[in-house]
Amino acid sequence: MEVNDALVQQLADLARLEFNDQEKVEIRGELQRMITFVEKLNELDTTNVKPLLHLTDDYNVFREDRVIPGITREEALQNAPSATEEYFKVPKIIKK
Repeated sequence: MEVNDALVQQLADLARLEFNDQEKVEIRGELQRMITFVEKLNELDTTNVKPLLHLTDDYNVFREDRVIPGITREEALQNAPSATEEYFKVPKIIKK
């Protein structure tokens, strides 16, 4: 595949980018190198290669989900500077 000025302009339009002439020349060369690399990869024989779904063999490396007891309401309110029997009391910050 050959990268031409029309392709570079089309990609710039899609990305909503503007390039000057020097930048277009640089981008054209970089895109051509990328496409050449991908075309080179297509030459490899991958008939006996299984598809890679995950990069590692690790599965579910997170901790196990389990219910653990929390603190009671009384324990939570115990160190509050101001509280009622059920709630924390905070200063009013919304003015009418």
